[in-house]
Amino acid sequence: MNDEINMQSLVLMHYSITLTNGSNIESSFDDEPVEITMGHGDVTDGMELALFGLKEGDEQTLTLTPEQGFGVRDEDNIHDMPLSDFPEELPPEIGLSYSFESPGGDEIPGTVVDLKGEDVKIDFNHPLAGQAIVFTVNILGVNNAHAAIEATPEDTPGNPPQ
Repeated sequence: MNDEINMQSLVLMHYSITLTNGSNIESSFDDEPVEITMGHGDVTDGMELALFGLKEGDEQTLTLTPEQGFGVRDEDNIHDMPLSDFPEELPPEIGLSYSFESPGGDEIPGTVVDLKGEDVKIDFNHPLAGQAIVFTVNILGVNNAHAAIEATPEDTPGNPPQ
């Protein structure tokens, strides 16, 4: 009996992400399959929900709303930064993406959207934010055995080994 994908499954799959106009964003179908662990942020929450309940051998194509995909655009995620913050060897150009460090120390991408004098306007929204996407998957394998091991409580007093 094939395991169904649950929120702790290890999943081996091929996938593709396209825009609703047919533009291909990325795909593993002509390359190696990818392995994701559900619940670990490997894909968006909406993509995880699209995988939930599928089994090895299942194929599925779904159109995901911006909320299910990469989120809605947030104009508050566009910020002006001084030109002096950018390296001289890689001056900002419209469309160029940089990696920035958030106040919490995380690395976040930002794309130059405008240059005005000494100011550089950076868009920190995901490049696919605000767009519906078509998510296609072919499930090659589902492993729920590791989930059972991870969920097993440690042997502690009052919890005898089984």
